[in-house]
Amino acid sequence: MKKFSKHWSGSIKPKKQRKYSANLPMHLRKKLVSVNLSKELRKKHGRRNVPARKGDTVRIMRGKFKKKQGKITEIKLKTGKIIIEGIQIKKQSGEKANVPMKASKIQIIELDLGDKKRLKSQIGKENKQMKKHEGKKEDAP
Repeated sequence: MKKFSKHWSGSIKPKKQRKYSANLPMHLRKKLVSVNLSKELRKKHGRRNVPARKGDTVRIMRGKFKKKQGKITEIKLKTGKIIIEGIQIKKQSGEKANVPMKASKIQIIELDLGDKKRLKSQIGKENKQMKKHEGKKEDAP
């Protein structure tokens, strides 16, 4: 496997984009599994999306299971899929199997805030950026 390059800034070529995402280390792969927040949570936390975590309650927005809700039970970073409690199909043999969902097809309706630092650190970074933008706008005549 090719070593991950920290200096990769982007490419137009799809082949290189796929290669980059396939070779991502796990700590960066987590960012690819970001999920949109509901309108209420967006207003409350001042963010559009957050990385998914086990225990978050989500609503499915697309596909066969549209409008169904459940808690996240597992996140598969290698494939970028999320397993949701209660979202299952019946196999030919009669067994039930979990259906992996893409992060882009679900929306968080309730965050698991057991970890107090989860949103605090991210919101702090955004507030600093907002203040920088406000300062630049005020300087202009």
